[in-house]
Amino acid sequence: MLRQVAEGVLTHQSELLQNNAVVVRGRAGVLLVDPGITGDEMACLANDLRELGQPVAAGFSTHPDWDHVLWHAELGEAPRYGTARCAAFMRDLRSKPGWQARAAEGLPPEIAEETPLDLFGLITGLPAETARIPWDGPDVRIIEHPAHAPGHAALLVEECGVLVAGDMLSDVLIPMLDDFYGTNDPIEDYLVGLRRLEGVAGDVDVLVPGHGSVCGADQVRARIDQDRAYVHALRDGHAPDDPRLGPSAKPGWEWVSDIHEGQAQRLARKSERDGTPG
Repeated sequence: MLRQVAEGVLTHQSELLQNNAVVVRGRAGVLLVDPGITGDEMACLANDLRELGQPVAAGFSTHPDWDHVLWHAELGEAPRYGTARCAAFMRDLRSKPGWQARAAEGLPPEIAEETPLDLFGLITGLPAETARIPWDGPDVRIIEHPAHAPGHAALLVEECGVLVAGDMLSDVLIPMLDDFYGTNDPIEDYLVGLRRLEGVAGDVDVLVPGHGSVCGADQVRARIDQDRAYVHALRDGHAPDDPRLGPSAKPGWEWVSDIHEGQAQRLARKSERDGTPG
């Protein structure tokens, strides 16, 4: 079900991971960002758009994680954009023999058989330094940064102040570092990403995270501060005081503590190898 969060902007949330697909109305159709994670959910979204008389004019993937690069035939054949780095990552993945089987292995078992991979990762990379989505609709600014995954980008729908944050600023997920893709300093990369988002925070009236709850302007800086505090605690080897972890975690999201423990252990091992304090 589509829910309006601002004038001309709607969201559609998945059941399992609370992924937020974002729909931005244009003049001849919609921009669809990160459209969902199961075939039924994406087909439902396509049906909702048909009922509104709104074809998909363009798509955008905020980053190359599996749950942000999916697509469904019923959504049509509009161009699907991402940053140049995001698209390059997906091209490399799809070029390797057996990529589809490996992608399927990474899906949550609850939805593995319900998630179509035939259109997975077919992203057109926008030229480096592209500032806005090329489409016939409201100006949508691209805010690329190095946090979380290669070529990650947030989007700012300028005329209504909606920030589509990708996998950052969530009320259910902690910051997840880009330590699986070979980055040299995932901590600093994440802090850079937070600074980029902080730079536009004054223009934001509505924040849509990749997972979790939409919030208003009054919570944007609080979420940035919370993510920064978590990253600082992780960097300094301290136990984070974070409501997304431990007994205070949202019911059903207790597994996020396992992500934290894994990140803390990897950083500790890296510090030992590098001979730096951890």
